[in-house]
Amino acid sequence: MAIDILLDRVKSLKLYGLINNWDDVKDEPWLDKFIRQEEIARSERSLEFRLKSARLGKFKQLVDFDWDWPEHCDRASIENWMKLDFINKYTNLILCGPNGVGKTTIASNIARQSIMKGHTAIFTTAAGMLNELAALDSEIALRRRIKFYAKPDVLVIDEVGYLSYSNRHADLLFEIINQRYEKKATMITTNKSFGEWSDIFPNATCVVSIVDRLIHHSEIVNIKADSYRLKEAEEQRKKREASTKK
Repeated sequence: MAIDILLDRVKSLKLYGLINNWDDVKDEPWLDKFIRQEEIARSERSLEFRLKSARLGKFKQLVDFDWDWPEHCDRASIENWMKLDFINKYTNLILCGPNGVGKTTIASNIARQSIMKGHTAIFTTAAGMLNELAALDSEIALRRRIKFYAKPDVLVIDEVGYLSYSNRHADLLFEIINQRYEKKATMITTNKSFGEWSDIFPNATCVVSIVDRLIHHSEIVNIKADSYRLKEAEEQRKKREASTKK
């Protein structure tokens, strides 16, 4: 049985040299250690690749998040999101609130947690993704790039609502959301209520369809708070003033 398990691991790693000479090597004392080292090395390379591909950038760890700052924030729901049950349920996560209240920090942490637990994730702003897609002048290149955004286990689309977009952008967003619908989990951060999304995509006929697919299987958390960045800036200003008075 142990030999069969070793062979399964070797096949999983596609180590064809060992597979083709299995009868000669299966009883070697070094075999288990060699396989284990190869598994660890590949796991590390996979993690490094997935972290790089996610394009997370720098962000504050959730452990440093000031939960006392928001007037209202469902901390329990966000901490439950970090358990990642939403991924296998294909549940969309919607994080709403004004600018500067930590939506991007929370979304980045969830994306990173997904990667650390073996999933794939991509983090992008709405502007970055939609402008990139709209600029492609080849149908083949466009289909390939849409597939890129449709594929990961978790797609975070940050800052929906900070800019307004054309009908072309709306159609592209619908294509991404539609391809992921009931197949993959998508996370949206937005400073607009869904009733205001017609302002984000003026005259676009697919806005209702986008919202419908996003909220059909979703969990929504609203954050009510003043801008945390303004709070930090004010604290830094006071520190500078205090230091000059000494």
